[in-house]
Amino acid sequence: MTPSQSGKLPKGIWVLGFVSMFMDISSELVHSLLPIFMATTLGVSMATIGIIEGIVEGAAAITKVFSGAISDYFRKRKFLAVLGYGLGALTKPVFPLATTIGWVFGARLVDRIGKGIRGAPRDAMVADITPQNLRGAAYGLRQSLDAIGSFIGPVLAVIFMILLANDIKAVLWIGVIPAFLAVFLLIFGIHEPDHVENSDSPKKRLNLSDVKQMPLQYWLVVMLGAVFTLARFSEAFLILRVQELGLAIGYVPAILIVMNIAYSMFAYPAGAAADRFSARKLLAFGLCLLIAADIALASAETPGLAFVGAALWGLHMAFTQGLLAKLVADTALVELRGTAFGIFNLVNGVALLLASAIAGLLWSYFGAPATFIAGASFAAIAATGLLLYRPRKSLILTKRLDAAIKQ
Repeated sequence: MTPSQSGKLPKGIWVLGFVSMFMDISSELVHSLLPIFMATTLGVSMATIGIIEGIVEGAAAITKVFSGAISDYFRKRKFLAVLGYGLGALTKPVFPLATTIGWVFGARLVDRIGKGIRGAPRDAMVADITPQNLRGAAYGLRQSLDAIGSFIGPVLAVIFMILLANDIKAVLWIGVIPAFLAVFLLIFGIHEPDHVENSDSPKKRLNLSDVKQMPLQYWLVVMLGAVFTLARFSEAFLILRVQELGLAIGYVPAILIVMNIAYSMFAYPAGAAADRFSARKLLAFGLCLLIAADIALASAETPGLAFVGAALWGLHMAFTQGLLAKLVADTALVELRGTAFGIFNLVNGVALLLASAIAGLLWSYFGAPATFIAGASFAAIAATGLLLYRPRKSLILTKRLDAAIKQ
């Protein structure tokens, strides 16, 4: 019985999920402490942190375009995924060894390039090995396990910060172990399918101009993803916000724990819901959650309300990220699926660069509340547009937009 017939997700989806989980345990343990390390130990300004976060995420997004296209050309995605995860693992020892912002920036850049190399091939592999009627659940499950790693990492950061008397560098060394576990699990636990549907055409010269073949539905999904990303900036600002509100440095990573608990609990149910319900309504609901999160974070005068905002932020991620990935997989040409995810992530990376840079500047000149109020305002505009849109069947464009968001 096939996965489609049984309703069960393929084993490979679970393996990819656990690979993501182990790498995120490592990454989030490190990243939950890194903004504090940069701001306190290295004396870096908020504006600089915002620019750094935007640049490294933008570099990751640009890399995804090329890795996705290469995986389409060779029709082999595992090697690129292993390379990307391997680069991420190799950078982890650099952080505790760093003595200047240059070292931190360099390690973050290589780490995010590794993420860029693995991202599009991995996301395309999920679609390759999963029946179409289960893709929402597949992306939701992978992201749910990813989010579990994202809260285990900060939990370990808090525990070891207590046990090691706030020795940030010593705690950063702990993050090296799960990163290498992720690489070994990927190498020995994943086998690529020998055949992908509709992919029997011969290989041709690698040419990014082939993206012109993508249907309009796909480009509308790309635009939609960019709008969502502009409304959301780097999660480093959540860490800095709760520290500003007076939470002891050893407990600051708890803000990511709360966010990722909410994300992990709802990512799979939300992904499964995307296989059955209106995408437009789910996306609009996700934007409303982001507005509520930003309002809570902007108005918080104590860490408690900031934690409420972080939980709402995680719910927003659960209801939007897996659904957007499913829409990319459903609207892209099969033979260009890796390229499609690469372009989607490139556009979103540029949007994240802009959003994070603007957030850092607003924080520096007007304070933390202005940063989150700006995010809420943009999310409100996007949600209003999504809710007020009414398809007119006489127009081909609106019919295609309706199909793209699966109303």
